[in-house]
Amino acid sequence: MKFLITLLLIALVVAAFAAWAFYAPIGPAAGTSDAAATYVDIAPGTGTQAIAAQLEEAGVLRSRYAFDLLRVVKRGKLIAGEYRFNQPATASVVYARMVRGDVYTIPVTIPEGYNIFEIAQAVEAAGLGSREAFLAAERRQTGLIADLDPNATSLEGYLFPDTYRFGRHATPPQMLAAMVRRFRQVAAQLGLTPDASGSVARTVILASLVEKEVSQDSERPLVTGVFVNRLAQGMPLATDPSVIYAAQLEGSYRGAIYASDLQSASPYNTYRRAGLPPGPISNPGVAALKAALAPARTDFLYFVADAEGHSRFSATLKEHTQQVEAYRRALHQGAPISVQHEPVHAHARHQAARVPHQAARALHQSAHSRALRRAAR
Repeated sequence: MKFLITLLLIALVVAAFAAWAFYAPIGPAAGTSDAAATYVDIAPGTGTQAIAAQLEEAGVLRSRYAFDLLRVVKRGKLIAGEYRFNQPATASVVYARMVRGDVYTIPVTIPEGYNIFEIAQAVEAAGLGSREAFLAAERRQTGLIADLDPNATSLEGYLFPDTYRFGRHATPPQMLAAMVRRFRQVAAQLGLTPDASGSVARTVILASLVEKEVSQDSERPLVTGVFVNRLAQGMPLATDPSVIYAAQLEGSYRGAIYASDLQSASPYNTYRRAGLPPGPISNPGVAALKAALAPARTDFLYFVADAEGHSRFSATLKEHTQQVEAYRRALHQGAPISVQHEPVHAHARHQAARVPHQAARALHQSAHSRALRRAAR
């Protein structure tokens, strides 16, 4: 009888211990901040016993043996990765999270049209490293796109806009590789593949300009058509976003375009230099890439924004002037127009001495209409 009582007591103790090990939560207090949370990084190939020991040592598991028993009973594959624990949890909950692969990642959203400077800032804001380190890595990783653009000095244009999820210890090269890999996936779906003519680079440059110039997807093919027509006639593209990008590259952008920016000798200054800039100025999304691959076939050479945020297209300078005047009247009827301290259209007078008369007139009108757009913002 005494022996049976002893066995019963032992069984009760074992049951109590098992219940404690399995069902008593352990871990950081509920509501613990990310900075104070417990992180456990499980390396690929780590065995169950080693995982259990690692979790127990980190204080998120009461007993490694309970975890081993769960593995026998519940089966399932444990997923490697970093796990965040910011509230008490039972062994069963911890085990279920690892089977589910509920690893901790940090989201980084890259909107369409972000350039490399804005992406670097987004990465820094997410706590994934400094802006400077990301930019330095970006300049060193051009081998990632060697087959797409052999002459690239930057990954600009090939970091596809999307929401990415990275581990806390992700390095700039790893993040850049993920963004380029996503670009390749989308490019393949669009039929944008490397060839000897360098068509990928040209398409991406054109798409990057279109991405920054217009926000309406339906207008992107028309804007692309305008650029293609102007290129065919040797007319400067005269796009404000390219001037902004040139200033950003030089570290001189002041939040607005000034006449001195329009005089820059940068190859990205499409007011002074005909043809496409030497590289993309942003990272275009699907709609802009599609437009660059299939420009609208029109006679349009000009476009200007209207009061409702759409674009008005013209084939002649006379039509364009009428569109600009209509836009000016609409602005005067609404909010007052602010004037910059250094008027932008001053650059057109200097340009007239350097380019043929027709191109100079077109350049002047383009600058004038864009000046109105800036004033309206």
